[in-house]
Amino acid sequence: MAETVKKPVQITETVLRDAHQSLIATRMTTDEMVPIIDKMDKIGYRAVECWGGATFDAALRFLHEDPWDRLRKFRDGFKNTKLQMLFRGQNILGYKPYPDDVVEYFVQKSIANGIDVIRIFDCLNDLRNLETAVKTTKKEGGEAQVALCYTLGKAYTLDYWVNMAKEIEAMGADSICIKDMAGLLLPQAATELVTALKSGSKLPIELHTHYTSGAASMTYMKAAEAGCDILDCAMSPFALGTSQPATEVMVASFAGTPYDTGLDLTALAEIANYFRPIREKYIANGLMNPKSLGVDIKTLQYQVPGGMLSNLTNQLKNMNAEDKFYDVLAEVPRVREDMGEPPLVTPSSQIVGTQAVMNVLTGERYKVVPQESKDIFAGKYGKSTLPFNKEVQKKCIGDVEPITCRPADLLEPGLPKFEKEVANYKQQDEDVLTYALFPEVALDYFKYRDAQNTGIDVKKADTVNKAYPV
Repeated sequence: MAETVKKPVQITETVLRDAHQSLIATRMTTDEMVPIIDKMDKIGYRAVECWGGATFDAALRFLHEDPWDRLRKFRDGFKNTKLQMLFRGQNILGYKPYPDDVVEYFVQKSIANGIDVIRIFDCLNDLRNLETAVKTTKKEGGEAQVALCYTLGKAYTLDYWVNMAKEIEAMGADSICIKDMAGLLLPQAATELVTALKSGSKLPIELHTHYTSGAASMTYMKAAEAGCDILDCAMSPFALGTSQPATEVMVASFAGTPYDTGLDLTALAEIANYFRPIREKYIANGLMNPKSLGVDIKTLQYQVPGGMLSNLTNQLKNMNAEDKFYDVLAEVPRVREDMGEPPLVTPSSQIVGTQAVMNVLTGERYKVVPQESKDIFAGKYGKSTLPFNKEVQKKCIGDVEPITCRPADLLEPGLPKFEKEVANYKQQDEDVLTYALFPEVALDYFKYRDAQNTGIDVKKADTVNKAYPV
C-alpha cells in the first residue's frame, strides 16, 4: 500500500468558471460575480479559475458580454489571487485546430489582460497539440499547467500516465493536472494514479473532477493522502452534481489533519451566502435542473461525462427520438473504439456523441458521417491513443491519406486574414481573436455593441442569440 504523504493541500476555486459551466450552462453574468471578488481575494486560494472553457463562447452568445472585459474586471478586483483559465491546446477555446500565430496571440493577450495560470489540454492527449501554448505561456511569464484528460480503456495504464507526466515535465510545464471530466476516477485508483505520477515527475499535481458519479469527495481525500498538491473545489451553492466537491466541506474535512488547507471556514461561509440567492434564481428560472444535482451512475456504466449525457438527451429530444437514448449510449463506446479510444472531452465528446446518434438513427453505422468525424479519421485533430478502426476509417474518408504530423504544421498563419475581415468592427486588439474563434457569434456581438454605443434601441440591432450547446 502507498505510504501516506502528509502536507497541506491547496484549493483552486471553480465557482466563477467550471461550477456554473457545469450546472447552469455558463450563464452566470459578470455583474453577478464582481461584487464578491473582494471577499474571495482574501481567502488564500491557490488560484481562482474564472475564464476559458465555455465562458468565452457563452458570454458572447447568450449574455452579450465581452469576455475580455470580464477578465479585466476580474484582474482589477483580484489583487492577491492568481487567476486561472482553461485552454483547449491548439483548439484554444474553440472546436477546431487553429494556426500557431492565433494560439500565440491568444495566450499573449490572455496573460496581458490578467491570467496567471493557463491549464492546457488536448482532447486526444496528443502532447504535440500543447507545445505552442506551453511555450508561449512560459515566454509571456505565465504558469503553464498541462492537463491529462483522464479516461478508462485498454491503453490507459499507469505506465501510460507516468510516461505522459515525464514528457510534460520535459516540455517545460510548471504543473500537471489530472482532468477527470466524467468523474470516473475512483478513490483507490486515485491513490494509485497520484502515487505513480509522483514517482515519475517532480511537478506539482492538481486534481480536477466532477461529482457526477458520487465519488469525488472520497477521491479527493485519497488523492491528498497520496500527495496530491492542489484540489479543484466549488463554493457549495454551485457544487456537487455535475460540478466539483464543495469547497467548505473539503476545507472542514481536512481541518486539524496534516492536509489542513488553512482556509477560514467563516469567511468561506460568507461567500457561500452570497452565491445562495443566485443559485435559487437559476433553480427558479429552470436553468439549474435538479437532475444535474444528483448522482448519475450511468457515468460509470458508460464512461460518458455529464455534459455529454445532457447534450445527447437534447439532440434526441429535438429529433423526436428520445426512445433511442439507451441505444445511443450503447453505441458511444463502439464509436469511441473505432476512433482510437479518445478521452471524451470537448470537442472529441461532441464528435463521438453526434456520430453515435447518426449511427443509431439512420440504422446503419457510418451511413451519415459529419465533417468533424471525417477530420478525426483524417488525423486533423491529432494522433489517437490507439489505432483507428481501418475499415471504418476507409468508409468515412475513402482514399484520403491521413496526416501523421502535428496538424497545425499544415495550417497557414491566420491573423492577417482575421485582421482584414474584422477591420470594420475592431475596437480593441482582442476583437480579432474573438472573431477568429467564433466569427458569426462575434459579428452578432459587435453589432450589438455598436448599437449600444450609438444609442440605437438594442432590440432593433441585427443580433442573433441562438441556443447552442456549450
